[in-house]
Amino acid sequence: MQDNQNPDVPPRHGVQRIFFGHDGLRAVWSILLFLVLAFALGRAIFAVLGGYLHQQQLVIKSTGELPVTFTLLMDSVLFAVAALVAFLISRIEKRNFGQYGIDALRPHRIRQFAVGAVFGVATMCLLMLALKVAGVMTFNGLLLHGTDIVKWGALWALAFFAVALAEEYLMRGFLQFQLARGVAAIAARMGHREALCKRIGFWVAAGFFSLLFGLLHGNNPGESPIGLVSAGLVGLVFAYSLWRTGSLWWAIGYHAAWDWTQSFVWGVADSGGVSQHRLLLTHSQGPLLLSGGLTGPEGSVLVLAVILLVTAIVALTLKAEPGSPAAESNVSSL
Repeated sequence: MQDNQNPDVPPRHGVQRIFFGHDGLRAVWSILLFLVLAFALGRAIFAVLGGYLHQQQLVIKSTGELPVTFTLLMDSVLFAVAALVAFLISRIEKRNFGQYGIDALRPHRIRQFAVGAVFGVATMCLLMLALKVAGVMTFNGLLLHGTDIVKWGALWALAFFAVALAEEYLMRGFLQFQLARGVAAIAARMGHREALCKRIGFWVAAGFFSLLFGLLHGNNPGESPIGLVSAGLVGLVFAYSLWRTGSLWWAIGYHAAWDWTQSFVWGVADSGGVSQHRLLLTHSQGPLLLSGGLTGPEGSVLVLAVILLVTAIVALTLKAEPGSPAAESNVSSL
């Protein structure tokens, strides 16, 4: 995520200095441009889809369950809008689009995505096992059989891949990069050395968007205080994987697999939302602090132990890669 700094570029003067710095368009204008363009484009697309979205919302209200097509469409549009606007701004800034967190799926990144997905499945299953042993989770049998398992499993896998793409890119992609760049520039004016400026910029931005990620979950039905805290903390863990690799692919794999295993396989609530056409019929019981109640496993106090485990997994399995924020900041493998 290295900036395109060019020492041969002459200093900006007058009005130019308001909009451009030594590394191109100033971060604040990049962020504002992104927000304005994304809002306008998203509003136009959702206006076209208004009739369909209204029908789907009626289905959600009547059944209390999320349709897979609604989830897939909404998050695909959100990601497509964000990625398109970020690409257009990358042309203005003359930056590589991959600097914003989602680079080409080369073999190395495919492995990271796959490993993240494996850990997402494994840690969700570990959490469900812990809830079962604690006596606060009951499994009531299969809801799907035969080819329906493959059909709906595949559709939900696509839907949660779209969810992971949209949420990770909006929270830890383009905007994270730009805010980190802006904060680093402020730190540089205060006289801090470059490596420390980049470190400060990254983690201030990561902290802000992780807090925002947690707060936004408050709009979900059935969300709880522990659910909000766990969402914010896992946002920091995903930012940690970006710090080590310079890419969001590990986080996207983990995020998609965690949601898929939780919502489709185990059939439990995810931040209060229950998916249609899930594999298992499952319900919680007992103390809300332990079971998670309507929030689902993410509302259980046990999820905090899982988040600590995932932090250790990132620290032990993802090394600081060349070009990553960790490497640019001259940070040790810790």
